[in-house]
Amino acid sequence: MANQTDGHRIYAIGDIHGCLDELTRVQKNIRQDLKNRPHPNPVTIYLGDFIDRGPDSRGVIDNLIAQDAAPNHTHMLFGNHDEMLLTYLKDATIPIRPNGPKINKIHWLHELGGGAETLRSYGVNGASFENPSAKQGEFIAALPDTHLQFFTNLELYIRLGSYLFVHAGINPDVALKDQTQDDLIWMREPFLSSDKDHGFTVVHGHTPVHAVENHGNRIAIDTGAVFGRYLSCLVLEDTDQSLLTDDGLKPCPPR
Repeated sequence: MANQTDGHRIYAIGDIHGCLDELTRVQKNIRQDLKNRPHPNPVTIYLGDFIDRGPDSRGVIDNLIAQDAAPNHTHMLFGNHDEMLLTYLKDATIPIRPNGPKINKIHWLHELGGGAETLRSYGVNGASFENPSAKQGEFIAALPDTHLQFFTNLELYIRLGSYLFVHAGINPDVALKDQTQDDLIWMREPFLSSDKDHGFTVVHGHTPVHAVENHGNRIAIDTGAVFGRYLSCLVLEDTDQSLLTDDGLKPCPPR
């Protein structure tokens, strides 16, 4: 059956990772698109990983808190990097996914985690992987209450029409109601290799791709803004699937 959006026009935005300039560019394009093509029920969904690695995580959160003033039209999803921040606030010594595969037993402040860049954006300098607790108290003091509330209120997923929006993906062998948080914000395999009909099309980020990939059963929209590429915005309306670019809408058909 063709995908549907229940009378909404959906703008889905991939992993931002502290790239405020890219975020404001995409938001400008959305405003222009709505001016050119007004719609009574627009919804914007941000797929998580708002922070880390990029230059202005704090600026991104300030921006998104302002966007969230209209909660009926905006959804913010929980990403694994957002989880890392909350974990650091509770215990600075806990590694990423302490119960996960050995490869993930690294710390948020490790260069792969990107947490040091986030701390710097809040004015906390000198954080190191070797002594992760040293700057925890300073970061707790620097993090505004509104920012902490933002992170704690992030949603794990959104079902809208025949789409599921989630940060990383799902376990293809488990019903949606039985998915764990770890599945939803950390998943790669076996989800990425699955050609299973999930009963909905999964729109996700988390795993960077060079260009948006529409596989039919899933659409990957993390196009690596923080790695020097660009932030993608997928537009879904009725049965249409498009990309919103600086030059307008471009088709995004399944492969």
